[in-house]
Amino acid sequence: MQPTEILKQTFGHQSFRGQQEQIMNTLLRGGHALVIMPTGGGKSLCYQVPALSLASIGSGMTVVISPLIALMKDQVDALTRKKIRAAFINSSLTRQQREESYAALEQGRYDLIYVTPERFRKPDFLAALGEQRVALLAVDEAHCISQWGHDFRPEYTRLEEIRRILGQPVTVALTATATREVQQDIVNQLGLTSGKVRLFHEGIDRPNLDLQVDRVWGEQEKLDRILHTRTRYPGPGIVYFSLIRSLETMSEMLEAHKVEHLVYHGKLNPSERRSLQETFMRGDDQLVLATNAFGMGIDKPNIRFVVHAEIPGSMESYYQEIGRAGRDQQPSLCLLLYDESDLAIQMEFIQWSNPDADFCQRVYEYLQRDTEKIHAFGQEWLRDQLHFRNRHDFRLETVLQLFDRYGVLKGNLNPLHIEQLQPMPTALTNPEKRQDKLLRDQKKLHTLLEYVKYDGDRKAFIHDYFGLPYEQSIEK
Repeated sequence: MQPTEILKQTFGHQSFRGQQEQIMNTLLRGGHALVIMPTGGGKSLCYQVPALSLASIGSGMTVVISPLIALMKDQVDALTRKKIRAAFINSSLTRQQREESYAALEQGRYDLIYVTPERFRKPDFLAALGEQRVALLAVDEAHCISQWGHDFRPEYTRLEEIRRILGQPVTVALTATATREVQQDIVNQLGLTSGKVRLFHEGIDRPNLDLQVDRVWGEQEKLDRILHTRTRYPGPGIVYFSLIRSLETMSEMLEAHKVEHLVYHGKLNPSERRSLQETFMRGDDQLVLATNAFGMGIDKPNIRFVVHAEIPGSMESYYQEIGRAGRDQQPSLCLLLYDESDLAIQMEFIQWSNPDADFCQRVYEYLQRDTEKIHAFGQEWLRDQLHFRNRHDFRLETVLQLFDRYGVLKGNLNPLHIEQLQPMPTALTNPEKRQDKLLRDQKKLHTLLEYVKYDGDRKAFIHDYFGLPYEQSIEK
């Protein structure tokens, strides 16, 4: 089937948007593509339509690499409702569900399969994939490939190896934001060269979004701005916080004003988070206070405002989050409330997320030497040894996650149980590499501060940061 037929008959759209058709034609002709498209711009269709076209002529299946389990489920649920042969395989499945999915995969009953890159370390998955022909590899949230990206995951650096395992299929990498440096790193990590990858950059301009920054002092002024925004922009809205305790404080203040709202953060259990997300999606006037755990996979067209009640850590994160507003092309507000005292929050986050090589080595030695004590007394015992009872230091959590991502620690993180330790990679043991990562994150925060203080056109500032001419936001 041709892409236009699939678009109309399967997805119910009458025409393509922007560069979608060009992207699909490139892939169907055997070319690789890097797609940078604003949040809500229709990135998923860019590989879903070609996947069905390729499957219809027996060319093979499509493998989609995605970093987020919740996002996989949302996309697969939407596809299966359209009678598309799609599935996801990840850690959320029970053993029986996983074995059933492997059997279906082995029998060639899927046209699209969604997995995390970590799944390629599982021998049973590779065995199930077996001799299946993979016609297309789609890498979603492609900034995760790059060590320069704002959501770096070490497992994404195995994409070149994964492409070899799959037989070097046609590849499309997709993201909403990527500087020129990140774009080049994505291409390199895929094992390709720039000359073999066509760039489709739809720019980052969203004309219907009103970007504003207000300087505030204290929680009361934040509350006043939130209430004013809710009155001025009736409809669904998101207010983002960096800290759960700040979110809870604002929730109490809104309750005192009898303002109904939802509260969403990472400490809620999965069923609570799912229920809150579904409530928000169904409502016509829901206000949600959230940490950045909320939003990926949210495709609600009529979000009228996104407020940042605390400064985010990077321009990439900020742009991703405001991109959830106004997908119906109607006027929407993106308001950043800047209280200078909040800056310390992000500076602490940067320190916690960038433990130096010495600290990584100390954690490794404890894991190696005191395994029995850790198993007996838990992670809190280890924290006490490292932090001397400083409960506001979260470097240990970061190191354990890094150990897990780099394959240094085999076992469970929660509760902490060590089955095996592998040598640490140079990315964790080299002081210069650790310092470089720290400086990059500090530079990103500094850029956001420049944005806060910028007196000119804020969209022009963002375009300049991502290396795009403001007058020509669509690159052809």
